[in-house]
Amino acid sequence: MKKIVLCCAAGMSTSMLVQRMLSEAKTRELDVEVRAVPVAEFEQIIGEADVVLLGPQVRYELARLTDLAAPLGKKVAVIDMMDYGTMRGDKVLATALELIGGAHESV
Repeated sequence: MKKIVLCCAAGMSTSMLVQRMLSEAKTRELDVEVRAVPVAEFEQIIGEADVVLLGPQVRYELARLTDLAAPLGKKVAVIDMMDYGTMRGDKVLATALELIGGAHESV
């Protein structure tokens, strides 16, 4: 199972995007877990995540969080602002899977 974590300021603004990503994953029959957490919880969750995607509102944290994730071999990226704003769960899921390296495998 692939574990995708979305981080935003409080962990709430991404909840709708999480639901859309889960819906797309179900449609594609992918075994993924997607959840949202506040960026303040990053250090507690990075060990269990395969990839962490940041909401555009916390993009300023990218360098710091990437430095924390790198020793664990984890990737951190910022969600495309347009995909985030339009709640394109399919696009955000595809981005996460590409970062994990499983975009073309059936998980």
